[in-house]
Amino acid sequence: MASATTMKIAPNNPVFDLPVIVAIEEGLFAKAGLDVSFSATYADRERDNAAQPILSRLKEQLFECGSANSYNVCEWASIDRLERGNRGGSIAALRAAVAAQAILTFDDALQTPRDMADVPVVVQELTGSHYTTLQMLESAVGREHVKIENGGLPQMRWRGLKSGSHRAVAVMEPFISLGLKEGAHIIAASFYRGGEVVGAELTALQRQAYYNAENEAVDLINADFYKFAHHVTAATNGALEPRELLKAFIHYKHVDYYDPERFNRAYDWMKARGMTQGQGAHGALVVG
Repeated sequence: MASATTMKIAPNNPVFDLPVIVAIEEGLFAKAGLDVSFSATYADRERDNAAQPILSRLKEQLFECGSANSYNVCEWASIDRLERGNRGGSIAALRAAVAAQAILTFDDALQTPRDMADVPVVVQELTGSHYTTLQMLESAVGREHVKIENGGLPQMRWRGLKSGSHRAVAVMEPFISLGLKEGAHIIAASFYRGGEVVGAELTALQRQAYYNAENEAVDLINADFYKFAHHVTAATNGALEPRELLKAFIHYKHVDYYDPERFNRAYDWMKARGMTQGQGAHGALVVG
């Protein structure tokens, strides 16, 4: 019997990694002839902080040094990381998680995007919270009136909002559900996908086997969401029960092909805002 292909995945937030977690737990990767595991723990990931250079964060570092074959990150960041990095790779697909970023506040004076002119929104720089906040607010208040502050991982941003040190933050689940439970309200929300970044060493057949197993995991999640929701709510340290996680702000679908036209639109948007090297995303080839 042929030995299983070994794949190491650098951890992202569990809300995005859930199909990978489920595929490991339910033996779907093993059934596909793959030995898949995470190359670090979520506790390791929580050591990241807002002051770190973006390529020094755990998942990017693990990929850059070759300790991980793949990781997922928001669509725009997948382009950015491959362009900034030195390791060859590709955006192989759009990830299975379709998630919302929401701008939350406790401030009654802030109700709609138009109230956010010159009001700082705390994000994690050059991640989904950053890019989606720009997209949510630019058309409402104009680019010159969108104010961004860098605030680290989502749990750090949530703690800052709750303590009163931040007036508005952009977060994903489980912190949207937790914020609503604890009396915050949503100013704006936007759904987005992410890119599956893979190393050049993975063959097309290996990638396809990986995504087929991930798609089976998506089917299991969609059939019984709350069987697996505890993985997402674990980040709240008991403040949010799995059954309190709202299904409105996260859903899962089969991995999709990332076509060149979509890549070009994303790249042009980033380039217009000075968020790329401006010379093409080195190695960020769309491979499907």
